[in-house]
Amino acid sequence: MAISDYNLSGEQKRNIAHFASIVKLALADDVITEGEEKMLKRLAKRFHILEDKYTEIIEAPEKYPINASHSYNERIEHLYDLAKMIYADGEVSGEEAIVLRKICVGLGFPTDNVEKIADEAIHLVLNGNDLEEFTKAIKQVNKS
Repeated sequence: MAISDYNLSGEQKRNIAHFASIVKLALADDVITEGEEKMLKRLAKRFHILEDKYTEIIEAPEKYPINASHSYNERIEHLYDLAKMIYADGEVSGEEAIVLRKICVGLGFPTDNVEKIADEAIHLVLNGNDLEEFTKAIKQVNKS
């Protein structure tokens, strides 16, 4: 972690950790496609990640631990971003699905339901569901 990372707010740290998780998914098949790169650039801008930090994360996303949000809706929104990244190149690989399941655990979803949640998230994104529809469906799959 760079010295500049110590001056980041909690929200900035969460955004960087979330972005690193998305990068891990993009790299699950060892290649960042043009579609994935476009989405990464868009998300970096949304999360206020500067170019030097973007490059640092792309080069070593494993340096950033998963940082679960406290809000259930935020965790679902992060899952939505992650599932969208999986499909950014027009296909879903087995490696990406496995990484998504691991990240779901890191986001705080119950381990006994992670496979179902991750599979549903991928299915919802493949079918073009928006965040609101996605959230409702994930809450149905992940009933307490």
